[in-house]
Amino acid sequence: MKERINKLLEQKKYAELGKLLKDMEPVDIILLLEDASDEELLCLYRILPKELAAEVFVEMDGDVQEHLIQAFSDRELKDFMDEIFLDDAVDIIEEMPANVVKRILRHTAPDMRKVINEVLKYPKDCAGSIMTIEYVDLKKTMTVDEAFQRIRKTGVDKETIYTCYVTAEDRKLIGLVSVRTLLLSDKASKIEDIMETSYIYVETLEDKEEVGKKFDKYGFLAIPVVDKEHRLVGIVTFDDAMDVIKEEAKEDFEIMAAMSPSEDSYFKTSVWKHAKNRIFWLLFLMLSATVTGAIITKYEAAFAAIPLLVSFVPMIMGTGGNCGSQSSTMVIRGLAVDEIRLKDFPKVIFKEARIALIVGSCLAIVNGVRIWLFYHNLTIALVLGLTLMGTILLAKCLGCVLPMIAKKINLDPAIMAAPLISTLVDSCSLIIYFNIAMWIMGL
Repeated sequence: MKERINKLLEQKKYAELGKLLKDMEPVDIILLLEDASDEELLCLYRILPKELAAEVFVEMDGDVQEHLIQAFSDRELKDFMDEIFLDDAVDIIEEMPANVVKRILRHTAPDMRKVINEVLKYPKDCAGSIMTIEYVDLKKTMTVDEAFQRIRKTGVDKETIYTCYVTAEDRKLIGLVSVRTLLLSDKASKIEDIMETSYIYVETLEDKEEVGKKFDKYGFLAIPVVDKEHRLVGIVTFDDAMDVIKEEAKEDFEIMAAMSPSEDSYFKTSVWKHAKNRIFWLLFLMLSATVTGAIITKYEAAFAAIPLLVSFVPMIMGTGGNCGSQSSTMVIRGLAVDEIRLKDFPKVIFKEARIALIVGSCLAIVNGVRIWLFYHNLTIALVLGLTLMGTILLAKCLGCVLPMIAKKINLDPAIMAAPLISTLVDSCSLIIYFNIAMWIMGL
């Protein structure tokens, strides 16, 4: 396909090329445009039908979007702004430099420019910042037939028409009705008789992460957004919610890897910024690990008496860190998707403690057999067995407790992930190990 498009482009068969591109999906067109030169990119984009061009544009990388906007004529820019939906326009404007934003707004219709400015006033992380005002609203006194007339009249410019929102004269949201319900109802039926009055909604200042969770929980295509007076001001659609979920997941992964979150992609982030985002946690964890060295120094008498004890330190520390990481990962995920709540604290502790006993027993038995086969020393096997039981129990408990404490004090639970858990468990496991060794061996 790619070779065929390049050949048509070289032969300047633009009509045939336009027919070929018209039948392609926007994401496939973007893949083709990624490897195109600047001239080919502009040429291919201009061949696309207006509606398809708008769909392709909003999915493009920010740098490519900026390049195209700079290359657009004033007429092309105006036509483009007339085609895209409000929420997409807001997203583009937020990504562009100031000089490009001024040019975009200059060629935007006054009504749309006013609404864009209103949406941009909302805090970046709230529902209002990701909503669109392109929805179909109905009145409760309308008949089904009148409702369809309104949908046909106004729906062509709306982002979604599957769900229609019923508002009172003061714009207060009083219900909603799906197109499916309208299709299955009698034409003379009143909207107030068939609308749903029990519905899920969000407020303009509600955290957009919570909005994403509601989409995940209820499987909606759109959620209405209301202000403090319960007036309908917009809707959040499924595609925007998915962007939020992906953004939050990326942020959690970075935090769990002991890095400060970055808004840009990997290649767009400079080397200096990558280093800056990582170095604070690395310094903190490195300095924290000095506690481990101090513990080893304190118990050097045990090492001197039985040098063999040293060889098991990496295994104990590694096992403890791995067990703690497993628990923290499960709890962080559970908190993120509301599967685990703070009130579940005792249940989580009890569950992880039982898991620790099973896992610890299995590992202790296997390790005891290994030590007997290699060293024929039951005393060390007993020391290691008890140490593993204690370390795993502690690691599992820390792994579930710390993320829940973070949630309680309004921190991101992802902070309490593998690197931090491993550092804490390393120190604690050594204290357990040497104390058990000195107690059993009488050192």
